[in-house]
Formats: sequence, structure tokens, C-alpha cells
Amino acid sequence: MSFTALPDLALRTLGGSVMAASDESFAAKENLLTPGPPGFREHTFGVKGQEYDGWETRRRRSAGHDWAVVRLGLPGVIRGVVVDTAWFTGNYPPYATVEACAAEGHPSAEELTGWTEIVPRSPLTGDAAHEFGVSAERRFTHVRLAIFPDGGVARLRVHGEVVPDPWLLSGLTIDLAALANGGAVTACSDMFYSSPTNAIMPGLARHQAEGWETARRRDEGNDWIVLRLAGPGLVRLVELDTTNLVFNAPGEARIRGIDARTAPLEDEAAWFDLLPRTRLRPDTAHRFRLEETGRAATHARVDIYPDGGLARVRLHGELTGDGERDLVSRWRALS
Repeated sequence: MSFTALPDLALRTLGGSVMAASDESFAAKENLLTPGPPGFREHTFGVKGQEYDGWETRRRRSAGHDWAVVRLGLPGVIRGVVVDTAWFTGNYPPYATVEACAAEGHPSAEELTGWTEIVPRSPLTGDAAHEFGVSAERRFTHVRLAIFPDGGVARLRVHGEVVPDPWLLSGLTIDLAALANGGAVTACSDMFYSSPTNAIMPGLARHQAEGWETARRRDEGNDWIVLRLAGPGLVRLVELDTTNLVFNAPGEARIRGIDARTAPLEDEAAWFDLLPRTRLRPDTAHRFRLEETGRAATHARVDIYPDGGLARVRLHGELTGDGERDLVSRWRALS
């Protein structure tokens, strides 16, 4: 699986921010993290020249290079970086490097230290998405893109696995499925229209494309996703949101859990009901308080019948003691 299938930890909609840049004379640094592909309209000239959907610096007339510092929206282990020079053809930088660091709290760009090179100086071409794998097994909170010597970059994508701060989750009721808390989609029957990871993103979906939506089924089966929870936990409240899905919401849904520490995911008998098969309504935020079973789950499977889409899936509950210890151990090992 390509690292680009993993979440973009720097995405603006996940809380990412371009904290500082050496220069942004032609196009704003914030464009680097804009969701979606970069666009371009010919002959759209402003007082600074052709307008670009990206970050563009002035032509350097002195030694040095340009750079931009990004705070990741979700800290984690970086598996790959994409430096996209889309639409920059005569004004792209010929080389780039990427560094990363980890810092707790909310430091300024000037206060960041301990930078580690995760992408060595590499050649770039114009109007192309350059993919660079990253092998550093560490948790990072910030990245710094350096371009040599100047020019324009349309998008910076930082794909990886979320590693949340356990001290922000311990002892609290949390969304065990949330991407921000370390939840992840591990399997899916269909993602024809949009990614199932959208269903565990922060905030509310503004339109259909910001949720998960499948193709129309023409058989007797049904669609589903499997979620790895933030850690072993007890699910108390379920939210299934079909907002914006007016004519393509599922008719029904069912949610089951499993403790993968004691049984493999392939063991059908080990799955237990969290929410029995239940009718759903279009364009509705459904909330279901669950009966307390006392059974911890590490994964959840959401079945929808027969097909359609979900804007968001929320599984509120608390981590078990073992779950909290596992999170702390992983956080320490990667820090």
C-alpha cells in the first residue's frame, strides 16, 4: 500500500498550519495545506503577476534559500511526503529538503529545535507531484520544507500514522474511533466515491464528498468498514451521521466489536454486537446510547445496508487500563 493512502497529518482541516515562511511575495504560504488538488486559471494577473494556487517566493538575488515551517494538525509517525509543484513550470524550485521535529505545547517557529532531516536534498521538476518515502520511526509535530533557491510549491502533503498525546486521553470519555485520537480505518468493502477515513475526521461534513460513500450495489451483499480504535476501550455511545446524504443514506446499520488481543479479526464468532441492526434516516445525526456489556473492543465493524454513505462515525467511550498503558508505551517509544 502506498503511503499516500494514509492520512495527511498536515492538512488544514485537521488543524495543520503554516507557521512561518522566509518569503511569500507572489503567493501565500497557507496555500500549501489547502485540501484538494491545486487549481489554475490562465491570465489571472494581479499587481504581483500571475496568481497561483500555492506558495511562491520572489527571485532571490542573494545567497540562501527559502523555507516554510508547518505545524502538523495531528502529530504522528511520518511515512511519506509529497512535494507538489502543480502548475509551476518556469518558476519551480530545482531542489527541496524536508526536516521534522517534535515539540510539546504551542511553541513559535523560532522556538523549535532538534530538526531531523527526513527527506534529503532531492531534485524537483515542474508541474509534478514528487513522492518521498520516510523511514524515521519517531513521532513528529512539525516539519520544515526548504526549497533551493526559490520558486513555487503548490501543495505539501505529510502522510503518516497518528500518535496522540496519551495525557490528553487518559481517564476521559473520548471518541475511540476518531482519527485525532489514533483511530484508523483498516479495511473497507468499497470507497468508490470517497475515502472511508472521512467518516472519522474531525468536525462536521460540509457536503457528500467529505463523508464516506460507496457505489450502488447490484448484488445481495452490503457495504462495511473496519475501524481500529485508539486503544482497547468500552464503547458507551454511538453516533452515525448521514448529514448531506439525502437520497443515498443507508437504510440500516449495524456495529460490532471485537477484542483482537484474544481473537483474530477473521474469527466471525468473536465479534459481538454494539449496536444491533437499526434503521437510519437520511440527512440525520443519529445517536444511540448502548447497553453496558463490560466487553472491551480494539476494533469495530460498521455494516451499512445495502450501500450508501456515512458522513461521520463516532464511538464514544473510555480506554481500559490496558489501553491507556499501551498508548503511553507507544508514545514514549516514539518520542
